[in-house]
Formats: sequence, C-alpha cells, structure tokens
Amino acid sequence: MTKQKAFESKSNSKFKGMTQTALFAAIIILMAFTPFLGYIPLGFTRATIIHIPVILASLMLGPKKGAFLGGVFGMTSFINNTINPTVTSFVFTPFYTLAGFQGGFGSLIICFIPRILIGVVPYYVYRLLMRRSKSKKSSNLTALALAGVSGALTNTLLVMNLIFLLFRNQYAAANNVAVGGVYKFILSVISINGIPEAIVAGILIAALGKVLLNSKVRSNLGV
Repeated sequence: MTKQKAFESKSNSKFKGMTQTALFAAIIILMAFTPFLGYIPLGFTRATIIHIPVILASLMLGPKKGAFLGGVFGMTSFINNTINPTVTSFVFTPFYTLAGFQGGFGSLIICFIPRILIGVVPYYVYRLLMRRSKSKKSSNLTALALAGVSGALTNTLLVMNLIFLLFRNQYAAANNVAVGGVYKFILSVISINGIPEAIVAGILIAALGKVLLNSKVRSNLGV
C-alpha cells in the first residue's frame, strides 16, 4: 500500500468514526430533549434510558468514543437540571438553588463522571466475559445483558453514592428526610429507580447488541 493510499484509508476511517460518533450523539440529544422520552420526571428524581445508546456506542465503537458520548449524556443532564429543575437538581448543576441549598463543583462531578464511565465500563465487562467464555455463541447474550446492567448500575450507584458523600445534608432537607436516614432513602431510590433501569438496560442491550454487533451488520454499518 502506497503512502497516499494509507493516508486516504486512515482519513476515511477517521471520518467514518466521527460520523458514527455524531450519529450516537444526535440520538442522545434527541432523547434528552424530547419530553418524557430520555428523562422521565418522578418528582424527587428523574428516571432515564439515555444510557442505552451510550452503552451500545461503548460496545460498538470502543471505550474512548463511549466515554465521549457519556460526556454528552452528562451535558444533557446538566442542561436539563439547569433549565428544567426538580427539587434535587442542585446535585447536578451549580446554577440552581433550592431553599438556600446550592450546588457547586461537586455537582459537576456527579453530573459528568458517572455518565462518562457508562461509556467505559460495559466495554470491558463485555470483553472480559467473552474472553472467559468457552462458547461465544451461547454466552454472547449473557455478556451483552451483563454489560447493559453494568452500565446502568455504574450510573445509578455512582450518582447516588456521590450524592451521599457530597450533598447528604442538602439532599436530606430537599426530600424532607432526617439526615440519619438519608442513606436508607438513597437505597430506596436505587431499588425503585436504579434496579428497573438496570433490568431494562440488560434486556435492551442483549436484544439490540445481538443485531448490531453481528459481523455482517457491523460491516454494512461500517463499524
């Protein structure tokens, strides 16, 4: 292969990767700003399914692009909690104040770090499980499902535990919960919100991943 052809091949591959990343970013933004689609208000918090395209991107495009798209997810959360707040939006944005409780730098950590890791953790969970499996055909669905679950739980567990570490007093006051019982309240949120999200993620990633990670489909998509 000549240097020119090698350069053209590298340029085409780079352009293709940018196009694929942009497509996933567009899906995330569309879901985020379509009412009751990406973010579902529950009063004390918001349920979400925006982690689904982030997890898929992680598996299809790799952890670097997955991390970037997780950052896009985080940005949509930051914007939504700033312009369309709930009672606990101060834990996701420093620009919202409730009854004297205001977010800060910790809000940005909670808003972005767990979402970025959604684009990283599932990739390695999937690869590890596939590497250890003896029969790839029989274990592929299991690996995909567990990758989906790991992505959703990465988000929920990190967000809720960081809230406890950084904003426990304010979070307790915002939800009319005693400070001593705030972690029990957080566990209830994880049970009511996080576990169903993880189950849904496992099912959807297994179903969608089985199709999208097929070698023929990937070839047609240029992945």
